[in-house]
Amino acid sequence: MTFQTSVSRKHRWHVLPLLLNNAGLIASFIFLVLVASVTISPDLLSSYDPIAADPIQAQLPPTYEHWFGTDHLGRDVFSRVLHGARYSLLIGVSAMLIAVVVGSLLGLLSGLARGFVDEIITRFLDVVSAFPDLLLALVLISFTGPGTFNLIFALGVASIPRFARVVRGQTFVVAESGYVEQAKTFGLSRTTLIWRHILPHAIEQVPILATIGLGTAIISAAGLSFLGMGPQPPTPEWGAMLSEGRNYLRNAWWIGVWPGLAITLTVISVSVVGRRWQAAFEGRRLV
Repeated sequence: MTFQTSVSRKHRWHVLPLLLNNAGLIASFIFLVLVASVTISPDLLSSYDPIAADPIQAQLPPTYEHWFGTDHLGRDVFSRVLHGARYSLLIGVSAMLIAVVVGSLLGLLSGLARGFVDEIITRFLDVVSAFPDLLLALVLISFTGPGTFNLIFALGVASIPRFARVVRGQTFVVAESGYVEQAKTFGLSRTTLIWRHILPHAIEQVPILATIGLGTAIISAAGLSFLGMGPQPPTPEWGAMLSEGRNYLRNAWWIGVWPGLAITLTVISVSVVGRRWQAAFEGRRLV
């Protein structure tokens, strides 16, 4: 009886981390679904205009009427956080889309062309990779000027090398594989070989990398917006809201805390989902 009890307790302690990890994954997924829903239709949860100012209601603490309080201009912080999800996710997803498309095409071209073309693309990727993503994006924005589209472009360009290198390496492997060589013997055209047999396998890891990179893009966008390089006031973007709220942390902490918490939870949730997806793809088990 004692032995069975000991085994049962040991089994519970062994299963507990797995249950906690699954709980974290489920919670992250649910939170991301909620954020995506808010991005599509933020007015479902709040009827306040995120831009309309009301000085009489300035710096009100969280109440039943204003769940997250109001900011220094009397705007509802809860409504601004909800609407801010649209801008932050738009910037992150759009930047990743640019990086995925351009990076995958460059990697595929480099892996197939070889020789001089491969050398030029590789050197270009080396130059871009020589700078940290955030620093390169900051340099690009200093030339193009602040704004939403310029921020998206800068973050997208900075993220191109990570996708291009993965696709290039996979293209080398797949192009030399047995089934591609066999497909050549059947007389398939080069275009058919590329689009049907090489490209699908070369970009297998791209969606996983894009999911993980989305968290980095969101926090980088928030950091650049905090510095005034992204969407300009009164746009309710999380990084810009955080920048506005830093001057009121002593008197009205809620102005800066809620957008900061939204950034943190979103990035953590995206990272958890991305890492678990990567582990499943690689056949690893996170415990």
